Amino acid sequence: MTTWHWVRHGPTHAKSFVGWRDVPADLSDSDQIARLRAHLPSDAVLVSSDLARARDTAHALQATSHHRLPHDPHLREMHFGIWDGMHFDDVAARDPDLSRNFWENPGHITAPGGESWNDAAARVHGAVARISNAYPGRDIIAVAHFGVILTQLQHALQISAYETLSHKIDNFSVTKINRACKTDPVPYINHLP
Repeated sequence: MTTWHWVRHGPTHAKSFVGWRDVPADLSDSDQIARLRAHLPSDAVLVSSDLARARDTAHALQATSHHRLPHDPHLREMHFGIWDGMHFDDVAARDPDLSRNFWENPGHITAPGGESWNDAAARVHGAVARISNAYPGRDIIAVAHFGVILTQLQHALQISAYETLSHKIDNFSVTKINRACKTDPVPYINHLP
């Protein structure tokens, strides 16, 4: 069984859409980072998105015994296209029907110049399968983003994207998902601290 420990990166304090835009994480709470590092398995494979907020959080959490993989662009947050960097109210004013549908009917709805929920989920599923197959039976710590973690939660729980969006994934939280084996396409949730 391969166990994924999904860690959401440190807070950005952004009050706007943050997708592929590269913004830093606030990693000033060294006590919280130390507690998180102590909670995670010390002999795990460690991978992160290539965006600074995830990459730097992974660096802060890395133990000398972790096997660090290269930053993976397939673990990036959903691409919000031209909405990236815009405040939610500005997005709603610019694209009222599209932005409402984007959240109320997630799946094939695409932000202008971005990607849909389904596109992002397929991108992340491919990376998870590739890494799981390369490190079967290992603990894998993946430092990623809200949307990325939600795609894996959706897959594990076999629920709709809309239902998945009701879940809360805090910064520095850990979502633990076990994958039975590489031939089992449906992982399952073991623990959500």
